[in-house]
Amino acid sequence: MAEYRISEHAVRLEAEPGVWLDGTLSVPEPVSGVVLFAHGSGSSRFSPRNQYVARVMQQAGLATLLMDLLTPGEEEAERWTRHLRFDIELLARRLVGATRWLARVPGLGGQPLGLIGSSTGAGAALVAAGRMPEVFQAVVSRGGRPDLAGAVLPAVRAPTLLIVGGDDTQVIALNQEALEALRTHKRLEIVPGATHLFEEPGTLEQAARLARDWFLQHLATAARERPSGEAPP
Repeated sequence: MAEYRISEHAVRLEAEPGVWLDGTLSVPEPVSGVVLFAHGSGSSRFSPRNQYVARVMQQAGLATLLMDLLTPGEEEAERWTRHLRFDIELLARRLVGATRWLARVPGLGGQPLGLIGSSTGAGAALVAAGRMPEVFQAVVSRGGRPDLAGAVLPAVRAPTLLIVGGDDTQVIALNQEALEALRTHKRLEIVPGATHLFEEPGTLEQAARLARDWFLQHLATAARERPSGEAPP
């Protein structure tokens, strides 16, 4: 496996007018694609699980952007009211804003782009992918709620992988419903013995490898098919 030199940058981006969010942008050299992370409720860019999955991506030559989808003030209010964690429209708008910001980052704007979401973040990721069908080349849901994308699911064009723990029975059923609604290249992978957070030994590693391989396959395909010098829309 190739060795990559990875540079890490603390970033602050305007995801919506007047809404500034913090993130961590990690860029390997050379880079062969970019993956934007959408974490779920109660999580953040500092989640050890998200950071582990991001490192697996980086070690395969993929840049990653881990970002908070809520402002510090919203996070504090959310601790008491829990009123934003299922606001999929709001989370999706901020992912769209982050995507536009990524397009302006030197060296990354022309790279193929993927989205990975966990928990409610998966629903927001799929809504963003459905709203920007020409922009994203692959989507992964890890222990996610893709069903929360609802009526937007048939609009998703990016190849989509749904990863669910084998012992996460209720979420398996919700993912199967979402899989039926998707009208793109799609697959459901069930990790045996894993619960919702993939806390069991070896299960997060398996989920991360599945996600990495999906992105490597489909982002590389998108890069080959794009005319030389052409940036994504």
